[in-house]
Amino acid sequence: MELTGLRDLPGWDELRQRYRQALTSASYVVLLFWGLHLGETAGWAVCLTLMVAVAFVAWASTYKRARAVADIATSRIGSAAQGYVELVGRASGAPAELIVTPFTGMACVWYRYRVYSRADGRGEWRQIDSGTSSATFEISDGTGSCRVDPDHAEVLAPDQRVTYRQGDKMIEEMLLSGSMIYVLGELSTLRGPQMASTVRDDVNALLATWKQDPVQLQRRFDLDGNGEIDLHEWEWARRLALRTVERQHREMGDLGEVSLMRAPAGGRLFLISTLSPQKLRRRFLWWSFFHLGVALGGCGLLVWLRIQG
Repeated sequence: MELTGLRDLPGWDELRQRYRQALTSASYVVLLFWGLHLGETAGWAVCLTLMVAVAFVAWASTYKRARAVADIATSRIGSAAQGYVELVGRASGAPAELIVTPFTGMACVWYRYRVYSRADGRGEWRQIDSGTSSATFEISDGTGSCRVDPDHAEVLAPDQRVTYRQGDKMIEEMLLSGSMIYVLGELSTLRGPQMASTVRDDVNALLATWKQDPVQLQRRFDLDGNGEIDLHEWEWARRLALRTVERQHREMGDLGEVSLMRAPAGGRLFLISTLSPQKLRRRFLWWSFFHLGVALGGCGLLVWLRIQG
């Protein structure tokens, strides 16, 4: 479970999931306005060259994601091979499996939240807090079941709730129990009797131990240095506790056979979605065509500028 690099930084997964397409598309607009501001042919050439480069990289990345979804056939959980696989199953509805969202208290198997505020109740919304649950959950398809560790996953098309409280806007995204869940990731078998309840109990016990030393707890997890452990920082503590417990269980070798889907090594796509593989493929293909169109359009404008020059 120990993954190194950018993926271990707080907020990296959320930034990667939420803003990939938005930031890429926004960069096109920024470069166009920059070109308009510069006005000169040389300035336009620089802006268009940058836009074409960004568009080609975005096209290649998005098309690769579409191929990853299309090229791997959906496996049945009960007969799935170890390694990089695609599974579709129904999320468990057992009460012991459920967690609740921090603001509306919706029962679910996974959630992500963002909190926005604006100065004096006016102006633009500014994000002031965010977080993602890290508890594992179970999916099953009639042939078997496996657990899913959502840490570092890109989660697409979850249910969403928007609420307002004391001038703040809270957005909660969640995967509901009983819903069909698509997962593309690394399937491996862990060993340990009743892993789900054992890990959950040990995580809670470890967190309780940390709470007994509030000074050390604040030193480790008060990321913004305001003297308090907020929801985002506590979620980070839960993630660390989960990783610690699972590593300890593996090292002790006391785990029974439990199938687990988790983030693949080497940065391969780890995807969880309520969309079917067909819809996911169409979504990625649409974005790839969009970026390719921007790249080809930028190339055409560069040729036109050269002719005019």
